[in-house]
Amino acid sequence: MSKKDQTIAVIVDDKTLSLSNLDKVYFPEQEISKGELIRYYSEMAPIILPHLKQSPFVMVRYPDGINGDYFYQKECPPHAPDWITRYSDPRSKHGLTYLVCDQLATLVYLINLGCIEIHTWASSIYKPNFPKWAVFDLDPDPPSGFKEAIKVAEWLGEILNELKVKFLVKTSGATGVHILLPLNDNHTYAEVQSGIEGICRFLTAQRTESCTVERAVRNRQGKVYLDYLQNGRGRTMAGIYSVRPTRLGHISTPLLWEEVVQGINPDDFHVRSFRRRLEKVGDLSTMMTKGNDFSSILHYFT
Repeated sequence: MSKKDQTIAVIVDDKTLSLSNLDKVYFPEQEISKGELIRYYSEMAPIILPHLKQSPFVMVRYPDGINGDYFYQKECPPHAPDWITRYSDPRSKHGLTYLVCDQLATLVYLINLGCIEIHTWASSIYKPNFPKWAVFDLDPDPPSGFKEAIKVAEWLGEILNELKVKFLVKTSGATGVHILLPLNDNHTYAEVQSGIEGICRFLTAQRTESCTVERAVRNRQGKVYLDYLQNGRGRTMAGIYSVRPTRLGHISTPLLWEEVVQGINPDDFHVRSFRRRLEKVGDLSTMMTKGNDFSSILHYFT
């Protein structure tokens, strides 16, 4: 085998995969290779796949690592193996057929294509118009940063606790914070977005010095942007335990509530440290398995 053709065949759950260039460095600062990234996702698959396995997957591909060009790809590759699950969106104007990451072999296939991150819809292929979770996407506008975003997450958490709504706070893996609400998937995307918008506008009115719902970046004035528009059909974001294309290979990490209140350093959560994290706190994403009734939020905030 020549150095140019660095491809090996592996068996994953009785599926044969051709993996290429496993020594290619994807994260230069830490010298994290493509092979190490595949190993991370393979080890994490038992707790990652439950969050992916029923939803359309959107690929964000970095074939030359985080410092190279990247591109989005919604369409399942025409050369994808026959055993990969596909979903044809009936509302797609272009007849898009998505890939569904419902098994380890598919996850490894995707990472081999250069998908550093994991992105899926909030809804399943069985009820594509009814999201299984809602999100508050907290995006700090400089000079605001993670510290300001986690404070906003604390304020939102206080509101959600008053409503007796279950939620999960996680780092975005970059500078932001996500708050996820598991749902019973009996409300449409439009209803869910309306309810999340209502809470965002309520908090913004109370904390005008810190929060904004201004879509135009030039109007955010260094505040934390509460992006309720992420609750739209077909919108995606970095999923739970997703690796991010950052210098350390940060992980989008679920947090304990005391970590939200007391503060944490997101640099502590990356590919090479994450085993210690799981040993310390376990899998905090299990709370996403039972959904909330969204009716109370619709009642009070729409």
